[in-house]
Amino acid sequence: MNDTVTTGSLGPLDIGRVMAALPHRYPMLLVDRVEELILDRSIAAIKAVTINENFFQGHFPGRPIMPGVLIVEAMAQAAGILAVESLGLAGSGKLVYFMAIDGAKFRKPVEPGVLLRLEVEFVQKRSSVCKFAGRATIDGQLAAEANFTAMIADPPKG
Repeated sequence: MNDTVTTGSLGPLDIGRVMAALPHRYPMLLVDRVEELILDRSIAAIKAVTINENFFQGHFPGRPIMPGVLIVEAMAQAAGILAVESLGLAGSGKLVYFMAIDGAKFRKPVEPGVLLRLEVEFVQKRSSVCKFAGRATIDGQLAAEANFTAMIADPPKG
């Protein structure tokens, strides 16, 4: 089945396709579905935040809030899908590594029971280094935002 249409858009992509694009697995896989992916431009993905997430046991008991660093990680994973699909690297074994995070801001707590929408766009795209701008929203309200840079490379030998 070919998800590509004439506009260079993919989606929706289910969890199987997400797992084909990313090496992450439970408990670190933080993208559940891709709503839309516009090749070479942007991605909109979903993280279903549930009380079953292991980090809620300690962050914070009695007031569970998704750690900000994991919200940024979820945006970065969405960016990884965008990068490997846009560069034709899906299934290649290439990894997307964080290089820098800039301007991270957290506007609204992310609690269990929400759908966290991850919106990421390319700011700059090269063959091995890409820059992105990301936003995480809940019901249209901004929860977090960050700019980040990633490097696409072979996995470590070992």
